Amino acid sequence: MNTITGKLTLDVRSRLSIMMFLQFFVWGAWFVTLSTYLGKGLNLQGDFIGRAYSTFPWGAIFAPFLVGMIADRFFSAQKVLGVLHLAGAGALYYASLVTEPGILFWILLVYALCYNPTLALVNAISFNQMENPGKQFPAIRVFGTLGWIAAGLLVGFLKIEATAIPLKIAAASSVVMGLFAFALPATPPKSLGHRVTIRDVLGLDALGLLKERSFAVFVIGSLLTCIPLSFYYNFTNFFLNEKGIVNAAGKMTMGQASEVIFMLVMPFFFARLGVKKMLLAGMLAWFGRYLLFAFGNPTGLVSMYYAGIVLHGICYDFFFVTGQIYMNNTAPKRIQASVQGFFAFINYGVGMLIGAEISGRVVKHYQDLAAAGTITDLWKSVWLVPAFMACVVIIIFALTFKNPPKTAGN
Repeated sequence: MNTITGKLTLDVRSRLSIMMFLQFFVWGAWFVTLSTYLGKGLNLQGDFIGRAYSTFPWGAIFAPFLVGMIADRFFSAQKVLGVLHLAGAGALYYASLVTEPGILFWILLVYALCYNPTLALVNAISFNQMENPGKQFPAIRVFGTLGWIAAGLLVGFLKIEATAIPLKIAAASSVVMGLFAFALPATPPKSLGHRVTIRDVLGLDALGLLKERSFAVFVIGSLLTCIPLSFYYNFTNFFLNEKGIVNAAGKMTMGQASEVIFMLVMPFFFARLGVKKMLLAGMLAWFGRYLLFAFGNPTGLVSMYYAGIVLHGICYDFFFVTGQIYMNNTAPKRIQASVQGFFAFINYGVGMLIGAEISGRVVKHYQDLAAAGTITDLWKSVWLVPAFMACVVIIIFALTFKNPPKTAGN
């Protein structure tokens, strides 16, 4: 049985770093360009593209049950990680061969149910080796971002965004990750012999905190913010390819590079701005990104597209990471883990699920109008919708959320 040793040996650090790199390489290889493959490669409409992306939020909703009710109680984390990646590899490869939308949706859903639990498992495996995750984990987790960047650069360089090849690359990478997982440090089930309830799994202990107005405003605001967010995650690569941007997948990795940079400077801004201004800055960045996409063009104003991509660091770090810090500092220590689980369930599950459906319907609506000759700029019309949504959420949040009296250390 492996125990926490405090210092990470070079061997353990290397294995954990490779694990993170492969974990996010698999995801980044196919997820970003799926909309381009479906829209340009298979000529499917926006409503199905949104539905295809909704499989991942469904996976996020059900993943806690697999991890909390099964993996944490009966099996070592690294073994579950390996099995899920090998099963996921089969689903991805099958998805690359299927062109019938109905079948493809169910295959992607199966894959989402395989992959989503692994996001928690790689964290659990890492934390089990660390004495101080707060200091040790970021140096390991950054390899995940590097893996995502490497995947985007590879797919963009090969010019295969509108093909099924990214799915096959991801499938092959998932096989490598699945086999490698069995060589990871042993991580025994942490809830062995303990009864785990649905309340524990979904972090429902956090519901009691909703009695505090600002906490309730934050939860509702973050859920509503995730709805327009889906437009970016689900349709940006398709949009850029439609606009004729060369190597769109590679250029989108500027967003992940920005994420790393802003993560490093977050403490500086957090100390000076506080929670409310940080959250508002993140929301405003999302609003600004949609306007840049709406009013840019691939010739004289292509820099506006790139600026919208680079804003990802502020969009993600200032909103999601600040939100995680806020929830952690607001919650009593005994339910901090539950609160983080609740945050993920509400945002990455429920919020993104609603957003996937709405974004798909909006794109399909404007595709129909463009086909009928009613509008001349399909994507300008599309991007103004999440911009309006984000603007409304920003105004409500600014008027109703109160900055906590203390932002660190409860």
